Amino acid sequence: MSATEKPRATTIRDIRQKKGREPIVCITAYDVLFARLVDQAGVDLVLVGDSVGNVVAGQPTTLAVTMEQMIYHGAAVVRGVTRAMVVVDMPFLSYQIDAPHAIENAGRILRETGAQAVKLEGGGKRIAPIVAALVECGVPVMGHLGFTPQSVNTLGGARVQGRGDVDEARLIEEARRLEDAGVFAIVLELVPATLARRISEQVSVPTIGIGAGVGCDGQVLVLPDMLGINEGFAPRFLKHYASLAGTVRDAVQSYADDVRARRYPDDEHSF
Repeated sequence: MSATEKPRATTIRDIRQKKGREPIVCITAYDVLFARLVDQAGVDLVLVGDSVGNVVAGQPTTLAVTMEQMIYHGAAVVRGVTRAMVVVDMPFLSYQIDAPHAIENAGRILRETGAQAVKLEGGGKRIAPIVAALVECGVPVMGHLGFTPQSVNTLGGARVQGRGDVDEARLIEEARRLEDAGVFAIVLELVPATLARRISEQVSVPTIGIGAGVGCDGQVLVLPDMLGINEGFAPRFLKHYASLAGTVRDAVQSYADDVRARRYPDDEHSF
């Protein structure tokens, strides 16, 4: 590719074709600057997660995140991405009520952000028909099973899901139900590795794991978590690829010291 040639945007077809061929790399982003960086790093999928409520807004759960917030952050991310595929989370109660409500909200997200797909949580008998209705209307949908953060109160916290024969069978059934409804991929969160591998082998669509072992077709992490910005958050599945909290703190401290000592701005940084 020449220096002036625009890279081809990743499509759902590209993501589907990676299953069984090469692992899919997914990362979250919430603003144009980080979106530009992760896109340049070569990820396949950028997820604008409702985790923005936790890592950006400081909320204890994702339940307070609104449609307006997801559209704002989704549009910002899309402006920074030229190659990866962008997926935006549908927030709590933006799709669970009924299919018409979900279609209206998903349409707003795609229309107002420019993203290529939405993600929603759950695979029960109520959610699957909503997924099917969205797909029938031309809205690409990524599913999400296992620990579903919007159901944190029902699940009793961030707990591993799928332990025991009954829960294992339920998750396998829900994955198949989502596959039949037309999702192009499924996130598996906090699922035992052996079960995640079984699900990945039994469905035709790619699975994207987070705390679900290496047997998934791809992996996703929350960007501030893996960069070491979100200090104090260190679940077992999380690998820190940098420790930027200290770097940022040191840089701001150096700036503050220079300002107080009148070393900044100096002649070099003045007009």
